Amino acid sequence: MTNPVTIIMIEDDEGHARLIERNIRRSGVNNEIIPFTNGTAALDYLFGKDGSGLDHKGNALLILLDLNLPDTTGIDILKRVKENKYLKTTPVVVLTTTDDSHEIKRCYELGCNVYITKPVNYESFANAIRQLGLFFSVIQVPPAAT
Repeated sequence: MTNPVTIIMIEDDEGHARLIERNIRRSGVNNEIIPFTNGTAALDYLFGKDGSGLDHKGNALLILLDLNLPDTTGIDILKRVKENKYLKTTPVVVLTTTDDSHEIKRCYELGCNVYITKPVNYESFANAIRQLGLFFSVIQVPPAAT
């Protein structure tokens, strides 16, 4: 039996975070969502007390990552997660306002699984997140490396 997937949402805009969670729920995804408003707290959680990432061994995580954070960049978080032997298989969905083609390419080169540019229009944004929730309901997420 597999563990349920825990969604780690790293989003500094509280309005966006509420919209993301509400529309993921509307799509029928009831997984636990652990929100972080800055990269430092998210990294502390992901890498645990000893900084190794071992705390999440065997847990299935999925990271929703904004690139524009107040204290560190989403790029740095993505890089650290994908370089970690315990967390590297964790799917990372970049969900950001940045639509620069170089930034998109860089995220994929670093190992992001999906890159989504947040639509500016509220209804389009809500619809995109509902579709993302449907995607979450069908994908298979591996547990952190053992």
